Amino acid sequence: MLQEIKCLTEDFPILDIKALGYEGVAVGQKAYNGVALLSTQPITDVIDRLPGDDGDPQARYVEVKTGGVRVASIYLPNGNPVGTDKFTYKLGWMDRLTARARELLASEEPVILAGDYNVCPTDVDVYDPAALAGDALCQPQSRARFRTLVNLGYTDAIRALNPTEHLYTYWDYQAGAWQRDLGLRIDHLLLSPQAADRLIAAGVDRTPRGEEKASDHTPAWCELT
Repeated sequence: MLQEIKCLTEDFPILDIKALGYEGVAVGQKAYNGVALLSTQPITDVIDRLPGDDGDPQARYVEVKTGGVRVASIYLPNGNPVGTDKFTYKLGWMDRLTARARELLASEEPVILAGDYNVCPTDVDVYDPAALAGDALCQPQSRARFRTLVNLGYTDAIRALNPTEHLYTYWDYQAGAWQRDLGLRIDHLLLSPQAADRLIAAGVDRTPRGEEKASDHTPAWCELT
């Protein structure tokens, strides 16, 4: 699952990806946002927007069925600065995601809702909770909506198997954040009970963040039987 592909759908390099042995689907937007999903298995049942607002122009959600699992790639709004329409949009988007997550639970399929949630669920997920207290990623409203998702019956795969570790997925480009390990955990994999029953491993691969011209995010991953 990829987020912030920052290109139009037709410009996503799907042919190159297929040459590597993957199927793929992308929902793009010029210069901003954009999500994609790659799989070695056939992809079916594509949903290219988060239900609940057909007028939403932002490319932030794609959902498919692949390999016997329903999977969504999510790029949740950042929401900063707090107190603006951007924060209101973030909270509304999370409410729509909760509604869709509830529908997916009713299907009783294995479901993975994965991607950049732009939410630090707890202070354990922040290098300096006091410094980030005013950020949209750490607001009580944002955290409460994330808890609502989990309380529907979803499992936070990384935290379930690593309950206390500081496993960050994002480091800012500024102020030597990567070198000083000033990170945030904002990329999550939420699993339905049918998927969580098959969870055997989950974690964060820090290696790509240390490469030249790296993304400010690094991959979060999980393994199911």
